[in-house]
Amino acid sequence: MAFLEDTTIVFVSQVLFFVGGWIFFVKQLFKNYEIRHISVQLIFSVTFALSLTMFELIIFEILGVLDSSSRYFHWRLGLTSLLLMVIAVIPLYILYSVIHSISFVSEKWVRIMTVCCWFVFLYSLWRIGEPFPLLSVSNGIFTIEQGVSRIGVIGVTVMAILSGFGAVNCPFQSMTYFIRPVSQSDILNLERRLLLTVDMLTGKKKRIALEMHRRNKSNQSRPRLWNILSSAVNRADTGGENINQLRMEIYGLEELLRQLFLEINYLKNMQERQKWSQTLQGKYFNVIGHFFSVYCLYKIFMCCVNIIFDRVGRKDPVTRGLEIAVHWCGFDIDLAFWNQHISFLLVGCIVVTSIRGLLLTLTKFFYRISSSKSSNIIVLILAQIMGMYFCSSVLLMRMNMPAEYRVIITEVLGNLHFNFYHRWFDVIFLVSALSTIVVLYLSQKPWNYVDTTLE
Repeated sequence: MAFLEDTTIVFVSQVLFFVGGWIFFVKQLFKNYEIRHISVQLIFSVTFALSLTMFELIIFEILGVLDSSSRYFHWRLGLTSLLLMVIAVIPLYILYSVIHSISFVSEKWVRIMTVCCWFVFLYSLWRIGEPFPLLSVSNGIFTIEQGVSRIGVIGVTVMAILSGFGAVNCPFQSMTYFIRPVSQSDILNLERRLLLTVDMLTGKKKRIALEMHRRNKSNQSRPRLWNILSSAVNRADTGGENINQLRMEIYGLEELLRQLFLEINYLKNMQERQKWSQTLQGKYFNVIGHFFSVYCLYKIFMCCVNIIFDRVGRKDPVTRGLEIAVHWCGFDIDLAFWNQHISFLLVGCIVVTSIRGLLLTLTKFFYRISSSKSSNIIVLILAQIMGMYFCSSVLLMRMNMPAEYRVIITEVLGNLHFNFYHRWFDVIFLVSALSTIVVLYLSQKPWNYVDTTLE
């Protein structure tokens, strides 16, 4: 009876997660597109529900909700279902959609090619384990441990790239220190240059059109034999405008026009950021940006320390903080009580920020590259990334949980090399953060040209 009640609780929560994913798909992702394949919407919502179930079970571990045997069962069922989606269902559907969209592939070969490409995907996924210290064949092939170990490498890589980019980009976008002051006269000067360039471009194109018209009219008034002989002697010597030279000048003006437009757009964005920074929300994000800048520097430093000294934390941050408070600061507190509640708050914050951050990233990415023809395939790819992301989150979030709350997770995941995933995250995070710093620095260099042209 207790097992049935626990299963009902998990099932009802999964239904709610499924409905939430369905609404997000309709109201956010596909609000500008027509839903042509209901199966794509179904796959996305199922993956969304299974992903959130992983986080729900982590919170259940901390709060002690459900019986331990029920939690163990639902951990294995949830991970198996999520692995089935990201290894079989979604890749097969993506491959089928891509191959089916190729015009010269006949209908009878679509399914055969889909299955062949899927086997190539499985082989590539298996070969991922060779350069990394993952589980060997002796631990079984079709097991949860093997699936999570290989999906975890891809998912942790995606998480580290997004985390490194976000840790640098968030303070860059939020802090007023990085907002360059722009006056309205700067924008007006560039707009005048833009209009002048458009006039010059129009004039040169008009000269080419008039010259072409003059040549055609001149050729029509000459005898046919004379036209052939004069064209063979010298095609460019017509006594009028040099069309080739004009075309080269037009090419240069068009490039200048594009640069001016980008500069004006950049300055207007900076002007909008200036106005936004004066609002209450802008001042709040400025404070948050300073906090994240300190966090970013701390995280980069700690990643360097972990990589150089091959160090992985033995205790979760909550337990370490409480031990410092008790043994070093002399506070008399109930360790078990505060450990559970602070762990719940910490994991809850990580869950909320992870879900919000991933959904915002997926939405921006979808709007940038999607079209009416490719939208379904892109949604499937996003669902694949989402499944791998949340599956890998379990591996990394385990370290933020006290030892007594990670027992079942460790039993379900088996003999995985958890320390490897944390070291791999540190390496990719460091590369991503440093690369983002370099890219943002270089992206600001060309705009120094604006300063020199306006002075």
